[in-house]
Amino acid sequence: MSESPYVVVVTAENFMSVVIEGSRARPVLVDFWADWCAPCRALMPILARLADEFKGAFILAKLDTEAEPELAAQFGIRSLPTVQLFKDGRPVDQFMGALPEAQVREFLGRHLARASDALLERARGLLATGDSAGAERLLEQARAEDPDNSRIFIAEVQLKAAAGDTDAALALLERTPLDLVNDPELAALRGQLGFAAIIEGAPAAAALEARLAADPNDSEARHQLAARLVLAGDYEAALEHLLTLLKRDRAYGEDAARKGMVAIFDLLGGSGDLVARYRGQMLSSLY
Repeated sequence: MSESPYVVVVTAENFMSVVIEGSRARPVLVDFWADWCAPCRALMPILARLADEFKGAFILAKLDTEAEPELAAQFGIRSLPTVQLFKDGRPVDQFMGALPEAQVREFLGRHLARASDALLERARGLLATGDSAGAERLLEQARAEDPDNSRIFIAEVQLKAAAGDTDAALALLERTPLDLVNDPELAALRGQLGFAAIIEGAPAAAALEARLAADPNDSEARHQLAARLVLAGDYEAALEHLLTLLKRDRAYGEDAARKGMVAIFDLLGGSGDLVARYRGQMLSSLY
């Protein structure tokens, strides 16, 4: 085992302090391994070397699954090696198998702070105040200083969306980098843009409600109203309309109701009471 200050052996006794509480201050990479596992032994020196190289940007926690089977079971470890990254007290990402160093670096790069991240945060702040020009200047600076920071891509999509250029933002999303395909922030943004595209040229909410009152089977009105409700932040009402559309007109818009519900689940982070309740109802309606 490494004697590095950035590598810690964790057990049931110190897991809470090192991993759960420790990850509130900085990311903790937990390496679930076993002595009999040859790929584990191949991965170990790569992880230890990177922990030293990053000089405390993350802590590497080594967990022997043979000695701590209950901890391994608690976190759903079914194959070795499995490496989970913890932030703010919970696992946020993982990989399995002895990845080559380049792929491990790419994995870490999605989660560790970079100097250009501060510029991105300032750009987002300017976007929130309506200063799109100032935000764009900061993004250009971030791109020049750190072209490999994939988070710049997300900020660029946000800039297009904030400017009201939905088509340009959606076109950017068609070129999403591979390492961001499953990014939750980008998934939520994709959903918002999708709903914004649905209501382009659509009547106001009151007019759509009047259409539904006159004809509850007006699928277009129900779909557009659901999109307006999403953008207004009323997710439960939107889900209820989409569930109704799913039950009454499954084929509408090439499965638009189901796709819309899934997009809202992404907007809500994929968890929570609302997501669980409507996901269950959606699945019951489908099958």
